[in-house]
Parts: sequence; structure tokens; C-alpha cells
Amino acid sequence: MIADGRIAIDGEILTTPATVLTSLRGVTVDGNPVAAPAPARLFRFHKPAGVLTAERDPRGRPTIYDRLPKGLPRLIPVGRLDYNTEGLLLLTTDGELKRQLELPATGVERSYRARAFGQVSQDQLEELMLGVEIDGVRYGPIDANLERRTGANVWIELTLTEGKNREVRRVLEHLGLEVSRLIRTRYGPFHLADMPVAAVDEVRQHDLILFRKALSGPGGGKAASNLQLSNRAKALAPPPEPEGEPAEAPPPANRADRRRAAAAEPPAPPARERAAPRPPAKGAAEKRTAAKAPEKFGVGQRRKLRGAAAKAAAGGPGTSAHPSTGARKRSAPAGPAPKGRAGRPGPDAKPQRRDDTRAPAADRDHDDGGPLLDRPKRRYRPGDRRPRSGTPAKRGPRK
Repeated sequence: MIADGRIAIDGEILTTPATVLTSLRGVTVDGNPVAAPAPARLFRFHKPAGVLTAERDPRGRPTIYDRLPKGLPRLIPVGRLDYNTEGLLLLTTDGELKRQLELPATGVERSYRARAFGQVSQDQLEELMLGVEIDGVRYGPIDANLERRTGANVWIELTLTEGKNREVRRVLEHLGLEVSRLIRTRYGPFHLADMPVAAVDEVRQHDLILFRKALSGPGGGKAASNLQLSNRAKALAPPPEPEGEPAEAPPPANRADRRRAAAAEPPAPPARERAAPRPPAKGAAEKRTAAKAPEKFGVGQRRKLRGAAAKAAAGGPGTSAHPSTGARKRSAPAGPAPKGRAGRPGPDAKPQRRDDTRAPAADRDHDDGGPLLDRPKRRYRPGDRRPRSGTPAKRGPRK
């Protein structure tokens, strides 16, 4: 194209490829200006086991591009995962970003969870922090921790920064373990979290810009790997449905999507509920009592009001209206009650209410419902036990 004179800079035809460009401003091809490059995009993909990280396979095995949905831009994987390894795989549209994430010099951390058969101690795993050499290949520091034991298997969590070919499997085999399952759970600040298998989503542009700034900062890959991103990914548009019956939508990928899906669903029609029974109508005495009852009164006053309202509703003879509440109250029987020996009521005497022993009927009927301290003192019958007056005498030592 340069030899044909098709490329020009600021109107001058370019004659040599040995030209350094700081930007694409003024560059034209066949007289048409060159568009600015699109911003880099980053995707998360949950790679399943039994899939190759390649564009095609001569043996006909399935690849990651067979599992990706239609309508995505041209994507290149960041690093690779083995055929039987599963977990997080980053895909990007920018080759520079891919190379920046892959280089061991940047120090971007990768975390794995491995299930292995055999026995190993935490002391053996901690020795990997000094690095290890296997078959002439030197592997850098690996932060390994024994997570748990399940029968004859152990689960180990490993964090490394190099990512050489089959590094995790070879290091664990060097310790006498046989790896049966390997999952990548994190690449830098991007986590696998609860993504379904074969699901793909896009990292928000704001998070990607923040990650690249931290990666080029003083902390490098270590600081960029410790970023606390929101894990809220940009959802991809679903592929067009084929003609015919619409296919069922896949379940939401995370909890936030499930809440949004539940909010978007139309509300279900309310069930026909049985009408609640109406409360019984209040009587005239209860209405007057509720309307004229004082705002503040004690427990005894409330008990008296309830009793007066019940008697007024019964409408029995010998009732009188209470001056403060308007409720009708039964008056005391005429004449003294027959008494037995020692001043106690006899067997023919009618039972008296406990309130009748507190104060005379005149004082009770004209009670204004005020504080309990303003009421007359209690009167005791001859046989009642009275509290001692004054300070009790102190007891001395026994003799």
C-alpha cells in the first residue's frame, strides 16, 4: 500500500514504512481518513472441562469458540487453560492488553483450586514460596494453602504470577499428588464468583480503565490484583432466536440479575380472599365510657371502668351513673351486712368486692381518676395482717 502511494500523512504521500506515528490524526488511505481505534473490551468466560483454548483443532475436538454465543466481536484469549482445566478465562479485543496481562513481569496474580489424591502437609506447601526447580525448569514463588481434606483427597488453593505451561499440575505432582480437578477462580481483580458453566459477560468499561491505571502505577500487578471491583458485569444481548417456538430463557447469572428479572415480571393477580368479619358494634354504655374516660388513670381505675361498663350493659336494678365516666354503677346494699364471730361476715352475708374495703362508697363514686397516691388509704378489717410501722429493730448476735 505504501509502494502504491495509497497512504498519506497530512496530504503528503508516504514513501517509506520507517515512519513513527504518535497518533492517527491526518493519516488517510485512498483519501479517506483512518478511524480512531475502538476502546479495548474485556470479557469473562467460564470455560468448561473438555474444551480446547484454541480457534480450531485438527483432531476435531470442541473449542471455546464453539461455546461462545453468536454476535460477539473477534476475541482472543488471555493465556490459556488446559483441555481438562475449567474456570475463569479472560477474552479481549485488544492484543496489547492481552500481552500486558500475560507477561510474568507485570505480576498479575492467578488463583487456582486443585483437588488432588494423596497426602501433603502445610509445611510442604509453604516451601513453595521459595520457588522450586523441576526437570530443569525453574518455577517462581507459589502461595499454596491446604484448604480441606475429603477422604483420600485434599483441596489446595494456589496463587501464582507466572502461569507457565501446566505449572500447577507439575508442581503438585512433584509433591507426590495426583491432580483430578483444577479450577481457575481468579485472574487479577476479576473473579469467577458464581458464573454458570459456559456463561460469558463483559467487564464494565469503568472497571477496565481503573484496572489498567493501577497496572501501570507504582504498585504494578500486585496493586492491580488487589482492587475491589464491584463484580457487576455488563450483560450481553441474547442471540436471535430461531423461527418457530421461542426457546426458554436461561436462568439469571447472578443475584442482582435475578432481582431485576423478578421486578420486571408482571404482578400475579391477587387471590380471592375471604372477607374478614366485622367487629361487633359497641353498646351505648361502651361508647360513653370511651368518650368520657380520662386520659391518664391507673390500673385500678381501668378495672373499675370495665366493671361499670359491663354492669351498665346488663341493665340490672340498683345502678347509678358515675360522675366522671357516665357509666352506671351498682350502689351498696342498704343496712349492715350480717357478721359472724370476730367481726367477720357470716355465712348468709353476700360476698363483697375488694374495692369496697378500700374507701367509703362516697369516695369511690366521686373518684376523679387521678394518680393513685391521691386516693384514701386502705382500711383494714380486724383480722387482716398489717405492715409494721417504723424501722425494724436490728438483731444482735445470738447468745
